[in-house]
Formats: sequence, structure tokens, C-alpha cells
Amino acid sequence: MQPQPIHLPSGDLIADRRFEWARDLSAKGDLAGAADLLTQALELAPFYASAWFALGELREKLGDREGAIAAFRKARDTDRQDRHGAALHLIRLGALPAAAMPESYVRTLFDGYAPDFDRALTEGLGYRAPELLLRAVETAGAPMKFGSLLDLGCGTGLAGVAFRPYCDWLVGVDLSPAMLAQARTKAAYDRLAEGEVVRFLGDEAQAKARYHLILAADVFMYLDDLGAVLKAAAAVLAPSSLIAFSVETHDGDGVILRDTLRYAHGAAHVRNALAAAGLTRVSLDSATTRTEKGVAVPGLIVVARN
Repeated sequence: MQPQPIHLPSGDLIADRRFEWARDLSAKGDLAGAADLLTQALELAPFYASAWFALGELREKLGDREGAIAAFRKARDTDRQDRHGAALHLIRLGALPAAAMPESYVRTLFDGYAPDFDRALTEGLGYRAPELLLRAVETAGAPMKFGSLLDLGCGTGLAGVAFRPYCDWLVGVDLSPAMLAQARTKAAYDRLAEGEVVRFLGDEAQAKARYHLILAADVFMYLDDLGAVLKAAAAVLAPSSLIAFSVETHDGDGVILRDTLRYAHGAAHVRNALAAAGLTRVSLDSATTRTEKGVAVPGLIVVARN
């Protein structure tokens, strides 16, 4: 499932019209013509973030890496919220170090996905993270009845529905209000909260909340370093409780940003982050939770105990 293009109007009708013409030319394969139209639009509206971002994409396709970097920088600078995710393209192109994804980008991305998310994920991408996590928790040896369960990045609630029969109290948190609206329709959660997961965990720790199982299904792909989130999760786990999560992975040890704009975490990075958080690894198994363009995406299913 690829990020959906967004358009932040420039305020200049002629510039906006040229942007739309450029999109049409690009769809027809005339990349150079589309880039020329975007340049014209930017002469009329120099702070047109969507045009800068689209120009960055076109320049990269045309083989102009430095020009693409310059355009993506302009896109980021002219939209301080970075709703297009220009910083991620700068990271991917080696112009910025790996960093957390802009929250406004993630929120915008998933607000756009929400109406068709379940069908696209389960039918189009063969998504099965909830099923694999359930199986991993079952084989971890803990009784399959949890007093309280926290679903990090709960999205539309697919993992929550799978685990609902095994808990008394189910809490979900997500950055996207549109995804949370979809989750509410499933009537699986006792509490749903809007927020960034690390901050939410910090607030829960201050409130002395404790959970017997924490889930993160298809969430940590949007974080670079897992150290902070695992440390924050460990702080709200009840004694001898579990955390179970999925990540995308690669053959190296560290963290890379894939072309899909999702982070892939090496097994060594996962093991080190668990140890730094004071969590004991129960299992770390290779698995694929989804496909991308018909190809299985390599991943890991991880269960750990505090």
C-alpha cells in the first residue's frame, strides 16, 4: 500500500491549475514536461509545498538526485508540518540521518487510508500480523487471559478484534483520528485514545497504569530507533507480563528506510533495544506479515517479557 498523494493548494489558481496539468502529464509518462509545468507553478507561488514535493519526485525519476534533494528540502521548509513526508525522502536519498517520522505526515497518511484500509490491507496485501502475533503469544507459555491489554498504533482495530476474547480490558492508541473512528465501529475496545505512542506510554506511566500484554502490529515500521518505545512500554508492563510486536527486517544489523518509506529493523537492533529496555526475549522469529507488489516483505515477530 503506497502513500497517497496529497495536495495543499497554493492560493494561486493559475499555479494550482498548472500543478494539476503536471500531474496529468506525469501520469501519461511525460516527466520532463510535468517538471517544466511545476517549475512554472513555483515561479507563480514560490511557497507551494505540494509542487516542490512533486518536483522532487519527478527530478529523482529523471535521474537528477541533487535537484530532487533541493526540491524535497524546499517542500519540507515550506510546510513545517511536513505532511508530504519530504524529510523521509531526504533520509532515503542520504541527505538526512535516520529520524522519527513527522507526526503530521503519519497522521495525514493514515487519515487518507482509513476508509478503505481493512479491505486494502487484508485483501490486497495479505496482511496477517494479528494472526501471527496471536500464535506467538499463545506459544509464549502465558495463560491466554490478560487483565489489561494495550494495542499500540491500533489503527482500525484488526489486532484488537483478534485479541479481544483474551482480555478483560482493551485499550487502543493511534495518531490518526480517522483510523480511530473506524476502530470504534468494531466495538472491541474499552478505551480509545488519540496520540503518539511514546508520549502516550509516558503519560500512562505517570498515571501508574499497568498492562499485562502490549501489542504493536505493523506499527514499529514507522519508528527508527526502537529503544525509546520499548523502554517506555517496559515502564507500563505489569510484573512478568508480555510485549508482542512485528517489524519489517533486512539482512543487516541496523535500521534502514526502505523505498516504501517504512523502516526495516535488523535482528541485532531489535535484540539490543530489548536488552536496553530491560526486557527478556521470549521469541524472535522470521515471518512475513504482508506483501508489497506481490512480493513477501521480510519481517520478524517478537515476544518479550519484563
